[in-house]
Formats: sequence, structure tokens, C-alpha cells
Amino acid sequence: MEKIKEANMEKAIDELIEKKDKAKLGGGSDKLKHQHELGKYTARERIDKLVDPGSFLELGLLAHSDQPGAEGKSAGDGVITGLAKVNGRPIVLQAADKTVFAGTEGMVYFRKTHAAHTFAVKRGFPLVCLMEGRGLRMPDGMGADGISQMLFPNELLLHRREVPMITAILGDSFGGPTWTAVSSDFVTQVKGTSMAVAGPRMLEIATGEKVTNEELGGWNIHADHTGQVERFAEDEDEAIAEIKQFLDYIPLNKGEEPPYQETSDDPYRSVDELINIVPTRQKRAYDMKKVVKRLVDDGVYFELKSSYGTALITALARINGRTVGIIANQPMKFAGAAGAKECDKATDFICLCDSYHIPLIFLHDIPGFRVSSEAEKLKMPTKIMVWNQALAQSTVPKISVVIRKSIGAAYGNMCGPTMGADFVVAWPTAEINFTGPEVGVNVVYGRELQTAENAKEKRQELLKTWGFDSSPYQAAGKYLIDDIIDPRDTRKFLSQTLEYACHKNGSKSERHLANWPTGF
Repeated sequence: MEKIKEANMEKAIDELIEKKDKAKLGGGSDKLKHQHELGKYTARERIDKLVDPGSFLELGLLAHSDQPGAEGKSAGDGVITGLAKVNGRPIVLQAADKTVFAGTEGMVYFRKTHAAHTFAVKRGFPLVCLMEGRGLRMPDGMGADGISQMLFPNELLLHRREVPMITAILGDSFGGPTWTAVSSDFVTQVKGTSMAVAGPRMLEIATGEKVTNEELGGWNIHADHTGQVERFAEDEDEAIAEIKQFLDYIPLNKGEEPPYQETSDDPYRSVDELINIVPTRQKRAYDMKKVVKRLVDDGVYFELKSSYGTALITALARINGRTVGIIANQPMKFAGAAGAKECDKATDFICLCDSYHIPLIFLHDIPGFRVSSEAEKLKMPTKIMVWNQALAQSTVPKISVVIRKSIGAAYGNMCGPTMGADFVVAWPTAEINFTGPEVGVNVVYGRELQTAENAKEKRQELLKTWGFDSSPYQAAGKYLIDDIIDPRDTRKFLSQTLEYACHKNGSKSERHLANWPTGF
């Protein structure tokens, strides 16, 4: 009798192994081969590239479509979900399987991703989404009953940045994968893929417009126009590496601080090179990224949205081992003047950093905003004030350094005095004023100069006076800024002030911005 029981158990185990092995083939060996012929990894290969070896615990391997007749050809219902570790830290992940119904979403697919999201929030693990696919599966979503069950997932709408949500667009993605991406804290897209609401075929049928995937939602669209993607990768390996990099800077959940990383880079070292990088002449361009590189630990920083709103740099880095967010003007682009895109970019980054307890460092070199009739059409006043509202509501430590100039209202947006900074300082050659000298002299003394006999000499005289008034010593003398620092001591100053600003509660914020929209 016992032998019969053992035989039955062995048979049951063999049957289980057979079912699981078949499920791991997704849409079948031919479709896996086709994925490779396209130069792409399979969903399972992507997971292996991302997670620590042997750490993946799959959930829902034996799930399949609940549509009659589709059970045997819908392994996992087109999505792989489970738990794993990346560099020793836990995550929840979901990976769309393009070999099963082209990665489209059925009811069971939704059930699995909902469960993954719920567990991530419940246990405080980041949610990583490896995405491609064609959106809602037609048979599942058709009819009043179908679509009534498959509208936008509430977990995306009410996520509130409880845990970091990270998405990679690894193949053409329409509908659902796009909703996931634009609801995420970080998105990387492989060049050559497309991310949009609907694919070109549906667009042509619905509107008559004929476009390619690239024209509709290629990487250039998101780099230059939408700002919906933070990084762009040459291939899948690079995209997966970028996810790992982002995870290294970010906490597991809303209740933790970002991970600290030991460094041998002296936090108090003098940065003598800065004197040669930053010109004292206000109109000469230089690359602010060279300044950032020399201030942060080991010269390493992780820039976000580098091709969008290019007059502003937003980057994650470390100073004395602590994760920081850097917002810096870029004089190489529009002389550092901010436009509508830069405003959106700053707001987005402030929300990210404040929600995940990342202190903010502002490096000023801004002549003001790019004002024009066209800018007004882009709602520039609203965008400037939304940036300011995010800044005012942020409660992470904030340190502000005027590198060369900070002019007009932009001085406020870059966290000048009264804008909530813990510390505001300037370099001795910095210029701070309501407007730049040329514009100011022209506006205030324009008529006088028109009638003056020696207009050229008079202008130079007025410019000298204006320059004196713009000196940071005026503000320092009235204790409107905290200090004027030697440029070579900037890293030391940042290291010291971060230590003091984070002493009581670490870098913990009150997370007032956690419920702000994730897209701008």
C-alpha cells in the first residue's frame, strides 16, 4: 500500500515538473526562437540578467488565460511575476512575456500584476516592471462585461509612492505597459522601441493617420518632447544595468532612508579645479556637469532626463556616502535660463527626492526664465509657480549654492532665501539681482542714455554701479544668506551641512509630495 502511495506521489511530482517546464517555455520554443531572431531577450532571460543568481521566487507560474480554449497556449497569461533580490536587496518584479499573445493583457494577467503590486506595497519592496506588449487583449476586454472589469488598475492611480516603481521599456509598448511606465518613478527605454497609448495600426484605423512606431513613441519623442522617460539605453543589457544603478540610490520603501555607501573620497577635500572651470565673466559658457563631477563622491553621478529641459541638470549622486539629488543650471544651454520643460523637470525631480528622503542640493547659475509670447502659450507662469509649490512643500534637507549668478524670480525657484533651504551661500564672484546688468540699465536708464552726450561712458558707469549692487556681500552683510564661501571649499561645505541638516531625523521628509502626479 505504501509503495502505491509513493508511486502516486512520484507520478504527481513528475506531472508537476512537466507542467512547470512547459509553462517556462511561454508561447513555445518557436516563439522563443523568434524573440532571439529579433535580437531580444526572452522575459525569463531579462529576469536572469537583473536579479541575483538563484534569488528569483516565481509566483503564478501555472496561471493561464481564463478564456475558454486558451488554457493550453497562454502560459502565465503573458506575464511572469515573483520576488527576487538585486545586489542583495529585495524587489517584486513583473516581466511581460511577448511570446504569449504578443504580451497582451488578459484578466489573469491583471490578477497577477495586481497581486505583485499589493505584495510590494504591503511588505515595502520596490516594484520593477520589465515591459513590452500590445495592451489590453481583445477577447478579454470586448463587450460591456469585459471592459467593465479591465479599466485602469487602481493600484497605479493610488500608488502614492509607497514604494519605488521602476519600469524598463524593452520592446514596443502600447496601452498597459505605457500606463505602467508613466506612473513610475523611473523609466528607461531601449532605443528602437516605441511607447505610446496605441500602436500605429490602431491609430490608422481610428484616425487615418499613418506613422511609424518611431514617429509615434520612439526614444527621440520622449527625450525631446514628453520627458516621460528618464534614461535611454542602446540595448537591453544597458537598460537593466540602469535599473540596478537607480535601485542603488533609492530606499526600499517610504519608511526607509536611501542606502549609505562607504567611500574613500575625502569629504573635506579641496576642489581646486573649480576655479579654472567656472569663468568669472558672466557671459562665458562652461559645462556645469564638470562642477557636479568634482563635487560628488568619486566623480560618479546618475543623470535623469538628460535630453529634456537641457538648461537644467537633475542627477542622483553621493556626498560623503549619502544619496543626494542635485538640481543645477546648465550654462551650456540657453545660458542656463529655464523654460517650460526645465520647470516640469525640476518639479518632477523635487517630488521624487522628497518622497524618498533624498536631500536636495541646488547649484545656481541662472540668468532668469526664458520669457516670450511662446512661453506664455506654454503656461510659463503656472509652471514657474508649480515648481515653487513643490519646493515649498518639500521637507527634505536643502542646500543652495550660488555658483556664478542667480537672477530674478529664478533665484527663488533655485531655493534662494525664504524658499525653505537649510543653508544658502554664494561664491565671492556671484551675481544676485532682480535682473541682469545690461537689461536693468536699459530698462531703468534707457531714456536718460538716449539723450546723454557721452552715452557709452555713462552706460559703463551705470554697469559698474549695478555690478556692485549685485555682489553677494550685500546679502551676506544683512544676513540674508548664510555665508560667502571659497569655491574650493564647496565639497567640504556640502559634506558638513548635510551632516548637520540630517542629524535629527536623518534625511526623512514628511512626504507631502508623495501624492503628486508622477508625470509632467
